[in-house]
Amino acid sequence: MAHRHAVTGRRAALAALGALVATGIPAAAAEPAPAPGPPPSAAQTLGADRPSPGLLRAMERDLGLTPAQASRRLVNEAEAGTRAGLLRNALGERFAGAWLRGATSQELVVATTDAADVSAIEAQGAKATVVKQPLRDLRAAKEKLDAAAARVATAKTPLWYVDVPANRVVVQAASRSDAAGFLEAAGVDAGKVGVKVSANRPRLLEDITGGDAYYIDGTARCSVGFSVTKGEQQGFASAGHCGKPGSKTTGHNQAEQGTFQASTFPGKDMSYVAVNDQWTATPNVKGEGGQALQVTGSVQALVGAAVCRSGSTTGWHCGKVEQHDTSVSYAEGQVDGLTQTTVCAEPGDSGGPYVSGVQAQGVTSGGSGDCTSGGTTFYQPINALLEAFALTLTTAEAEEEEPAPQDNAVQTWAAGRVYEAGATVTHAGVRYQCLQTHQAQGPWSPVGTPALWQRV
Repeated sequence: MAHRHAVTGRRAALAALGALVATGIPAAAAEPAPAPGPPPSAAQTLGADRPSPGLLRAMERDLGLTPAQASRRLVNEAEAGTRAGLLRNALGERFAGAWLRGATSQELVVATTDAADVSAIEAQGAKATVVKQPLRDLRAAKEKLDAAAARVATAKTPLWYVDVPANRVVVQAASRSDAAGFLEAAGVDAGKVGVKVSANRPRLLEDITGGDAYYIDGTARCSVGFSVTKGEQQGFASAGHCGKPGSKTTGHNQAEQGTFQASTFPGKDMSYVAVNDQWTATPNVKGEGGQALQVTGSVQALVGAAVCRSGSTTGWHCGKVEQHDTSVSYAEGQVDGLTQTTVCAEPGDSGGPYVSGVQAQGVTSGGSGDCTSGGTTFYQPINALLEAFALTLTTAEAEEEEPAPQDNAVQTWAAGRVYEAGATVTHAGVRYQCLQTHQAQGPWSPVGTPALWQRV
């Protein structure tokens, strides 16, 4: 009887989402909207309904889409991110991941470990799948692999990650015996891990430029990722392997530019360069044909979403997000928390920015393959970089504010903070739960952005 009562309670909680979601677009919370009229849709909040022509052309070329399909995909992905966040919060520990399928990302799939959740998931317009392992258990197994990699050599097991659609952890290795040794060292059950045998090893894409080139200590060359600020100081984010704290930089025109203030590599692949007063931070990223694309935020894209990269060697290319929280063992050291993509890249493209629509995603770390035969690339997520170095992303719409100190307790919402999906805040005396990982922008207060926040 107690079990039936628990199941009934869970179904009621999920059914309550029906009042919050209609045709994939969150409706207004019970709290009155700050202005007359309906609240903005997820696509409007994230700028997915206003794509640049260059972004659409690249998606058409690399993903085989028509202009209408490319536009529809961006809108679908923005709206699916909000629905996935609502379901993540409702499912709690039973949540096993969410991902997108279809040429226009028209299908959102949400996994649960309890068949009792299926009807409620489907009521929100998502396809439900019942799996054995919750996402938290998969992440715990990957954390064991991360820890083992600090003790054992990983030259022959250079890649491991949580494959959310397959509901398993995957290890890429030179042979099955190499994978077995790594799993044994980590204390992870080999029966629950998939093994991908491949001779490829990701490499850092050095001697590089992305949007704009910059030079380190007059020798190495890297690329600007995204403009950022720290208080009144302007600068940019880039890859950690590009330089160490104190290294001097010159710009694409060889003029004096700035100094590395912070850099982490290996472990992570992130850096922050503060520039002198001759340089001005902008929200621009070089898109197709060198045209400027302006980022409006940093809402993390779902697995399966389209993502595009800018690089000086191969230009503007698009693909899909394959996995988040991937660990890569480069020859130079292990890097955790990267995102794996199908976007092609070549040496000279490293450090460049990745965007999904007009949302910043990360900076190029490394990869394998090329843009002739195809390949795999990895980026350092921008939200982790912003949080680690207390930076604010420069966007087209936001008021630039210094990030407030963060802690694990329920906190008052503030622009500039990075909020993980599931985080709880208060705003105007009301509690909200975060639906999608992002850095809060000035116009994105919880009351006006049901695409990002759920009233609880």
